[in-house]
Amino acid sequence: MTGPSVSADPGCLPVRGDLAHIKLAGRYFVPHYAVPMPHRLVAPATLRAATAESAPEICPVPAGAAFDVLDMAGGWAWGQYGEDGPVGYLPLASLEAA
Repeated sequence: MTGPSVSADPGCLPVRGDLAHIKLAGRYFVPHYAVPMPHRLVAPATLRAATAESAPEICPVPAGAAFDVLDMAGGWAWGQYGEDGPVGYLPLASLEAA
């Protein structure tokens, strides 16, 4: 990587301060890169900007939709809705491994 690291708009790319999707290696500098774990929603859920039911809503996600999980902690999964969709948090209870 050469030159300064660039910042991504939150919710647009699967990158945050500590972790990014492996496809972004070389474009964004973070301590860790993750290979996505494909999941599907078992029930409709709301993609959120943070790990709380009161966090701002990003978008609804229907049952059966694909969600690429990049991190799991505290009952929440952080990842990307679809291949190039919005990024945020979903409750782990709404997901199953694909």
